[in-house]
Amino acid sequence: MFGPFERAVAGRYLRARKGERFVSVIAIFSLVGIALGVATLIIVMSVMNGFRQDLLSRILGLNGDLGVFGAGGTQIAEYDAMAGTIRGIPGVIQASPVFQGEVLLTGSQGGAIGGVVRGISQTDLEAQRSVSSHMLMGSINAMAGDNAVIVGSGLAQSLGLTVGSNITFVSPQGNATAIGTIPRIRAYKVVGIFNVGMQEYDATFAFMPMQAAQTFFSAPGRATQIEVTVQNPDQVDAVSRRIREALPGAPIAVIDWQHSNDSFFEAVTVERNVMFLILTLIIVVAAFNVISSLIMMVKDKTRDIAVLRTLGAGRGAIMRIFLMAGASIGVSGTLIGFVLGVVFCANIERIRELLEHITGTTLFDPTVYFLEELPAVLDWSEVTAVLVMALALSLLATLYPSWRAARTDPVEALRHE
Repeated sequence: MFGPFERAVAGRYLRARKGERFVSVIAIFSLVGIALGVATLIIVMSVMNGFRQDLLSRILGLNGDLGVFGAGGTQIAEYDAMAGTIRGIPGVIQASPVFQGEVLLTGSQGGAIGGVVRGISQTDLEAQRSVSSHMLMGSINAMAGDNAVIVGSGLAQSLGLTVGSNITFVSPQGNATAIGTIPRIRAYKVVGIFNVGMQEYDATFAFMPMQAAQTFFSAPGRATQIEVTVQNPDQVDAVSRRIREALPGAPIAVIDWQHSNDSFFEAVTVERNVMFLILTLIIVVAAFNVISSLIMMVKDKTRDIAVLRTLGAGRGAIMRIFLMAGASIGVSGTLIGFVLGVVFCANIERIRELLEHITGTTLFDPTVYFLEELPAVLDWSEVTAVLVMALALSLLATLYPSWRAARTDPVEALRHE
């Protein structure tokens, strides 16, 4: 499509000579604008993907992909048999009976925090890699008997706990007496401290043996839920349907992660889409800069265009010259932005630490974002879409100025020369 003649003339027009540097400077700004727009869009979309993936892995790692609850909030009696049936369903990896309750947690050094206590078997807790592979102190193997608990790192820090410390559980659902309801209180020994990297869980969760939790909450032989882990979290609807079919008539409610966290992940999706639209405007503005720089180039090269037309160059050749000049700006800016975005995403945590060291400020607070480090996950389909969009906008921006150049009348252009 572009012959040696068009390439030579377009390259010549892109190299500024004395007296033509203003047009060249505008072209450079257009290139930089496209590069920054592409790089920023790739970085932001990758960070948003990282947020979603990291939060999803931490939430599902602690809560399971779906939960089987008693209908109407009732407790489950035959939970072992039900969990065994669920484990045999295709697509299910693990089914763990859990007894969960809310308590007031106090330490020996004072202070009180509202928290969540989960009773779970040692084997099932070991299978939860988000906890078992992130033990800071102690061991899950020590969670045995009726006097052992494992707490999150944020909870341990707030109450001044370490392995061997005592923590007291206070349940609002106490024992009824003649003088009223007396809260249920019992002290336990901390045998382990975990850190899943999500402050919401590290600061409120505690685990204890299943039987000990049933005893404390006065619910022997019962569970509040069965946490189910599936092979593909995006296909929980099919697994939920199979669970209902495998337990016909059972008074249960199956709630998957999409419904239990729908408002949270929907907010992340909306924010991601809005950021994409806003940052796309950077590329659109850069595309308008390409239009202005090419229009100025056409006005500046009107006499040259007339001479080329007089020497036999057709309108198609003139149009291709300016198309190539504009496309060179767009393609170069897109490629530079692509490289910058990918390199930044690959080293985003090092860059964050460097900026925090230079500025002396905290750019990413884990207590606000619930994550320990800034994540970035490149989705190559999204990166491809960004590149295609940037190239398309850049090429579209060259059409009108190129058409104007091709419509130049050599007689009118040279009339006063």
